[in-house]
Amino acid sequence: MTSQLQIEKLGQILCEKSFLDDNQLQEALNEQKTSRRRLGEILLDLGYISQIQLNEALALQAGIERIDLSNISVNPQTISLVPAELVSKYNILPLWQEDGQLGLAMADPFDTQAVEDLRMVTGMTIKRYFGHPLQMEQVVIKFYGSNVARMLENLAPADQVQEGDENGEYSAAKLHELAREPSLVNLVNLVLLEAIDARASDVHIEPFEHQLKIKYRVDGMLFEKAPSPKRLQAAITSRVKIMAGMNIAERFIPQDGHIEFMGHTGKVDIRVSTVPTVFGESITMRLLDRSASLIGLGDLGMSPKVLKGFDNSLYKSHGLILETGPTGSGKTTTLYAALNRIYTPSKKIITIEDPVEYQLEGIIQMPVNPKRGLTFASGLRHIVRQDPDIIMVGEIRDLETADISIRSALTGHLVFSTLHTNDAPGAVTRLIDMGAEPFLLASSMEIVIAQRLVRKICRTCKKPYQPDENLLKNLGAADLIPPGTTLYRGVGCPECMQSGMKGRTGLFELLRITDQLRPLISNRADADQIAKAAPPDHKPMRYDGIDKVLQGITTPEEVLRVTQGLDEI
Repeated sequence: MTSQLQIEKLGQILCEKSFLDDNQLQEALNEQKTSRRRLGEILLDLGYISQIQLNEALALQAGIERIDLSNISVNPQTISLVPAELVSKYNILPLWQEDGQLGLAMADPFDTQAVEDLRMVTGMTIKRYFGHPLQMEQVVIKFYGSNVARMLENLAPADQVQEGDENGEYSAAKLHELAREPSLVNLVNLVLLEAIDARASDVHIEPFEHQLKIKYRVDGMLFEKAPSPKRLQAAITSRVKIMAGMNIAERFIPQDGHIEFMGHTGKVDIRVSTVPTVFGESITMRLLDRSASLIGLGDLGMSPKVLKGFDNSLYKSHGLILETGPTGSGKTTTLYAALNRIYTPSKKIITIEDPVEYQLEGIIQMPVNPKRGLTFASGLRHIVRQDPDIIMVGEIRDLETADISIRSALTGHLVFSTLHTNDAPGAVTRLIDMGAEPFLLASSMEIVIAQRLVRKICRTCKKPYQPDENLLKNLGAADLIPPGTTLYRGVGCPECMQSGMKGRTGLFELLRITDQLRPLISNRADADQIAKAAPPDHKPMRYDGIDKVLQGITTPEEVLRVTQGLDEI
């Protein structure tokens, strides 16, 4: 049983590393007196520390050295001792071998199964080191990807010419052979595993004249990884296309495909798109983690007033509820949260989406299929014959979809949909510009909510600072954030990939369609007129952003970045 001295030492380590403050530690110690659970487990449940931070503190407590992997070099003979499958499975890296002992960097140095497996495979005793998981994944790709480079270097030039065409390119048969090499398979798998663990939404593989660049989109921003040698391009591209069920021999037209990939925590669906470029095929992979739980309505970042106004509209018997914002602003996530909130077995809910991103329990979801004639408009016409109570249309793209959605809202259905507009008042004018009848729109609309996503400050490296006054003026927040106000920002650490930001939350603008607004909509009022006549709870989106800056959730720079082009306060 862990002694009180050890518990206090663990808490002391966490506080010394600024993972925890004294008040949080005392709260956890008080809870431990009654629950008798481990301190680390309590802190994880309270959300005060991450598993990575706990592992690092436990390693220090146990006398396990932390190793900096940023500039490490490892002998190829040592690398060859440990199969890539075990490296990927346990997130480990062999470091050195000497006198029957193997030095092993581990993201979780207390994984006894990993230590036992490595002892059995290598026949050596294991000396453990703690390695930060993000550093681990970067160096694993560096060292285990080199196996592929050596394999390709061993291909004789004569073989390449013999198998290639007049430009020296590989034949389809040779591409299939390269794409099935175990080392190449491991390389591509490691790239995908790293992207999943880094919470990436997309992976970009971009060909250029002398190198192949790999980038991850994390929290809406692209991060470039170490580029792969140009000689690996054909093999990597072919491997991804085989996984996605694409035509490996066709390299001059765009293709779409799909991969079901097993990550550390469960199945991940990957949508793959390729396009030809002057230097080869560019690949973009969209990652949809099915094991990730849907975000609840109360966890999206809405202020209490916005949440109350939006929540009230969800329980109306009919009407049109619109979500607006650019691509990637979280509109679908908000609608999923709303549908989950109002679902009961007594209501029939049908959606039509492009594509279906997450499967919702108890809700009928239909994917569009333009190749077979199933569009938003044609699918919506059939949905209304299915006796639904609530309908979700993934996006209103044309007049026909808009017209059916509006008429469905007028005939007793609650209809949810999205639009690409900058702000909430602009949704009204956008539909009228599409050709929607203003008087029908005025009668059917209930609420419009516009949103953006901002990155949150990394909790691990969050520090106070004094903001630049010119920045606050540009944000329009000089009066709302007085000079001398202490704000926060991240200074950069391995956990946030040195960006200072980790995770995202929403900025929201709510517009309730009141009786005062309906005559204006019928008379084709513009967005400015609608905004001026909006109810008192309507505030420009930047107000929500400034409020989150004052709460220490995000930074002025981040709010300014995502709200540029919107009306100033």
